[in-house]
Amino acid sequence: MESNRTGRKTVLRTAGAVAAAMHVNRHLSIPIVTTALALALAACGAGGTGQNVGAKGTTQGGGAGASAEHTDDISVGVKPDAKAVKLLPAAVRDKGTLSVAMDLAYPPTTFMASDNKTPIGFNPDMSRLIAAKLGLKLQINNVKFDTIITGLQANRYDFTASTMGATSDRLKVLDMVDYFNSGTGVSVPYGNPQKLGTHTLCGHRVAVTSGSTAELQWLPQLSKQDCTSKGKPAIDAVTLPSVNDALTQLVSKRIDAVMYDFVSLEWAARQQPKTFDVLKPLVATKPVAVALKKDSALTPAVQAAIQSIIDDPKYTQALGRWGLKDLGIKTAAMAVPQD
Repeated sequence: MESNRTGRKTVLRTAGAVAAAMHVNRHLSIPIVTTALALALAACGAGGTGQNVGAKGTTQGGGAGASAEHTDDISVGVKPDAKAVKLLPAAVRDKGTLSVAMDLAYPPTTFMASDNKTPIGFNPDMSRLIAAKLGLKLQINNVKFDTIITGLQANRYDFTASTMGATSDRLKVLDMVDYFNSGTGVSVPYGNPQKLGTHTLCGHRVAVTSGSTAELQWLPQLSKQDCTSKGKPAIDAVTLPSVNDALTQLVSKRIDAVMYDFVSLEWAARQQPKTFDVLKPLVATKPVAVALKKDSALTPAVQAAIQSIIDDPKYTQALGRWGLKDLGIKTAAMAVPQD
């Protein structure tokens, strides 16, 4: 995907490219949880539910910089961790395969290479490393984000690595283990012509994606904290179905800013030079977690494997090659609610 200074054409072409890639291992989910809880659970990770922030491949199997298309298997040469393997349930050890669910439409953490068949990004890398540390083969299932939790509950998948934030509702039905940091940021047009800041958005039209934590939590909180509590006009939230829609409207000046997962916003800014700026400071930063079915017998082994990865140079390598080098953590702790 070539970058385009006008932004609009690039965003729309990217949406088509990623949509074409969404063909591997789709699964329907059984609605086990109640509708209200399912809606709360569906809100994506630390930043949102939108998809298709531009992906541009530049190299195969390596290359420098976060825009490189790293299609090589980072887990090659990684030996199983004996302590983690010892914790594996016998049924999983005997099966020899670990199944992970992820929505391959979220660069740079979780997306499809330009060959439309190779899952790439930080989450596929971490999943491959988890499997390697446990001495297992990995099966990656490309699944819509809002069906992943019910799929875990129905035992369709062993775990998910999908930049999912820990919330009180999710922790009622999931075991969650922290594996890196993510957060929410704000994008404005390149050069920031209105001279906006993270805390000076009062009265401005700010897009959020439907069902996202930006829509449900961070924008209302910021609006109250910075604006209405001080007698200023509230932030004007514009809810859109995807971040692609939001960035398209930002380029066409129908909105003033976009609030979304800052990793994805920075990725979009890199892929489409001189189109977007990401404001600092961020709205919020917090850990995100790998998730398994509540009280899964596999949880202790996965937690041990993640800690083994964190202690391994491969963790720094995985973060660095997707532009996430400052987002590592030291401990694979069991997640606590972040809402």
